[in-house]
Amino acid sequence: MMKDILRDEYAIIKQRIKDKPEGSYTAYLTTDDDKKTALNKICEKIGEEATETILAAKDGVKEEFLYESADLIYHTFVLLAYCGIEYDELMKEFERRRK
Repeated sequence: MMKDILRDEYAIIKQRIKDKPEGSYTAYLTTDDDKKTALNKICEKIGEEATETILAAKDGVKEEFLYESADLIYHTFVLLAYCGIEYDELMKEFERRRK
């Protein structure tokens, strides 16, 4: 059985949001005196990564598209975790859409 890498990544993101280890990019994105400022920082990164993903897809370079897609998914995971959404909730939403 293949290991659930996305579940593991989500757990690491949640832990870094909680522990805020020095040098962690996730901690940097989610740490601010004002929760709204941190939220804006994360959302701006998602917008940036979405644009880069679109451009990479249009350029037709598979490796670049794959890299940017992973960045977009990572930043989306950071936003979801920062907003208190659990990984299983996200998976249940995907499951609900299959019906």
